[in-house]
Amino acid sequence: MFERCYFIIMTRDIVSKLALGVAVLIISLLCLTPINDRSFNDYIHDRATSHKEEFANLLIDAQKIIGQEHIPSLFVAIKEIAREKHLDLSKYFSDLNIADVKNLEKKNSIILGAILNETHSKLRKGLDLQGGVSFIMEVSDEIKANKSKDALSNLDKVIQIMGKRIDALGVSEPIIRSHGTNQVEIQLPGLSTQDNPEIVNAIKKPAKLEFRLVHPSLQPESITDSNAPPGYELLIEEYEDKKTGEMINLPMYVKRIPEMTGKFVKSAMPVINQFGGYEIGITMTDEGTKKFAAITKANINKPLAIVLDGKLCSAPIIRSEIEEGRASISGSFSHRDAIELANVLNNPLEFELKLAEMNEIGPSLAEDARISSINASVAGIALVVLFMVIYYRISGLVAVIAVLINTLITLAVMAMIKSTITLPGITALVLNVGMSIDANILILERIREELKLGKSIKAALAHGYNKAFSTIFDANLTTLLVALILIWLGTGPVRGFGIILSIGIFATMFCALVLSRAMTETLIELGWKKLVPKSLFRETNIDFMKYRKWATILCGVTIVACLITTIYRGKNIYGIDFSGGDEITTSFEEKIDIQDIEHRAKQIGIGEVGVLYQKSLGENYETLKLQTGEAKGEVLITSLKAKYPEANLSIIKKDTVGASASGELRLNAIISVIIALLCIVLYIAFRFEIGFGIGALVSTVYDIMSTIGIYIMFGKQFSVPMIAAILMIIGYSINDTIVIFDRIREELILNPSLSLINVINLSINKTLSRTILTSLTTFLSAFALFYFGVGVVQNIALMFMIGIVTGTFSSIFVASPVLFLWHKGSRENIDTESQTAKGTMQQKL
Repeated sequence: MFERCYFIIMTRDIVSKLALGVAVLIISLLCLTPINDRSFNDYIHDRATSHKEEFANLLIDAQKIIGQEHIPSLFVAIKEIAREKHLDLSKYFSDLNIADVKNLEKKNSIILGAILNETHSKLRKGLDLQGGVSFIMEVSDEIKANKSKDALSNLDKVIQIMGKRIDALGVSEPIIRSHGTNQVEIQLPGLSTQDNPEIVNAIKKPAKLEFRLVHPSLQPESITDSNAPPGYELLIEEYEDKKTGEMINLPMYVKRIPEMTGKFVKSAMPVINQFGGYEIGITMTDEGTKKFAAITKANINKPLAIVLDGKLCSAPIIRSEIEEGRASISGSFSHRDAIELANVLNNPLEFELKLAEMNEIGPSLAEDARISSINASVAGIALVVLFMVIYYRISGLVAVIAVLINTLITLAVMAMIKSTITLPGITALVLNVGMSIDANILILERIREELKLGKSIKAALAHGYNKAFSTIFDANLTTLLVALILIWLGTGPVRGFGIILSIGIFATMFCALVLSRAMTETLIELGWKKLVPKSLFRETNIDFMKYRKWATILCGVTIVACLITTIYRGKNIYGIDFSGGDEITTSFEEKIDIQDIEHRAKQIGIGEVGVLYQKSLGENYETLKLQTGEAKGEVLITSLKAKYPEANLSIIKKDTVGASASGELRLNAIISVIIALLCIVLYIAFRFEIGFGIGALVSTVYDIMSTIGIYIMFGKQFSVPMIAAILMIIGYSINDTIVIFDRIREELILNPSLSLINVINLSINKTLSRTILTSLTTFLSAFALFYFGVGVVQNIALMFMIGIVTGTFSSIFVASPVLFLWHKGSRENIDTESQTAKGTMQQKL
């Protein structure tokens, strides 16, 4: 009877876990649907929910005017017809509830924008996979005449501000760099100027905020009044009538000299006012608070004009002294308007940038290269699946299913937070499959150990999971610390990698400890007995510590060789992302495949080359843009002309481009890694003991230095994706070290009479099968990417293969010997309080 009740309870527990897994799987699939972008032109034909025949006729009229001046697409054509005919598009889309918006033009823009968003895939694709839009903006002529040469030549601040504005808009993985001496180039993935030609306005405003006084008695007779009194100018406040939605113009004489500027604004954010509309709430700095209080105290019952970029936003009456340092900008703002305005106010420019060029750009990776790299990703996953199923059989299949669901969850969360997937990102996900399988291997090897002790399959499963839990928890929590620091201190792709890494950690814990366990328990209840086949590895008794001196010499030689190579190559280790270079735009008669251009550049020793085909807004022809290292652009063009004379390449213009990886990005990446390493030492010292922390620190630093150095020895260059590759290697190295350290901690308790050196050897031998299996599965996925992939995929895979070798080596021959040396070979110096607690708990289990 008891056994029957136990079976029912366990079955219910299994069912609840499986139900949770299925629910997570369904939600993940929904979050990723649709997977690909849909054509706006095709989608909108069937999108109308009412007055369908009338809307079909509107579309016919819109098609007729496409191609006219400033009407490049159906999106813009519909908007233009609706404006001319005063049409309310909401009557065709009754499911879009925006009755609160009264202004017709604004309402139509919101509707069309919402429908355009519906056509986009949930998971955004990067510039390499989908292309996007490119802007080149420059300082206006008047500013150039008034600003010093130094101010114009240094565009770093502008690039930094643009990066913050674009991040706030939710556009991931942009490229932002200097272009020539007074221009900034911005490439945004997945966007289209044809459907939204005004997109550049959201980022190029200077956001010059001023608080000015209004003339106390004089009022303009009309909006064209030119008789402004001395010291004042005519400004017009435009606001929306709340009942009719019509725009009303209210002219005022506003003082030219401001009482206070946006210099004293600490932050701005969109807020909802008492009428349900949007405005921008402003918080002053401490100095600004005092200044604003003095201004409002001296001008009670007078209007205070709030002027942004020379436009009068509002002029509220000051009713009393404002001491708390807060104000608001009101106007006819939509939610999007309020977000964008708050964004530029938080990141103001000193001057407005003028749009010089606006282009549609194609994918930066050739079609063949994209297909090859995606096939390489599939091959990498397939090799891991094949190995796990052959070696672990049914348990391996369960582990693979759990890891694939893990990857699906990661992609779904990326879609939810509007992250961008690039080819390096896909590569990282494939490598993550190899790394994520480690938790399952660790559990299966623990179960196998319990079965050797003669325990039943159910008992072995329970004890295996319990004993593996602390190792998995410590390894993942340590990696999570690294991820959180990257999110906190990192910028751009470094911060993005931290976010994805965090998602992956939680997904791994859920899938390994909940989902795979539920599937395994189900198999047991169904009567499956041979869950874990016999190991192909024999028990080893290798004296690893005997080789520690030779390992130390090898480490020293490797580091010295790496440093010499790095110094010898100097700046040549950096690709265009970090060093900038030449940019040449050419016309052509016959298109050259991107992969052929990259191959030719490699043949003549040009190194890294960026290739883009672009089309200017309103033009029907494409141009070819080539980006190379300094003084290499014309060499490449000459070689391409000789190799492909039928292309008839002709240079249109030559420019220089700056680094897309800013100094701030590099500095923040270095600072993030240093702080992350220090936090790792502190955490491991807390969970284990200080000697363990020092061992982990030394081995991780060795992995970073040796991996980078050996990668450089292969003649490779650093680009932004390589930062993410290094960060992945840090995670892999820490995980590998923690597994051995956790076993040392356990064996210290189980074998109180063994010397420290023997405990270390015993622990390494007992985890050796797991170390080899994890390294092998991860290496297989990396090797497939390296062998079948191209370009950046090959480079990331190469670096990771190096990292796997150095990480495996260091966890055995660096981390453990450092622990041994730190305690001078004596186990008596190790604080065993935490180990005793763990040992007692496990013995009870």
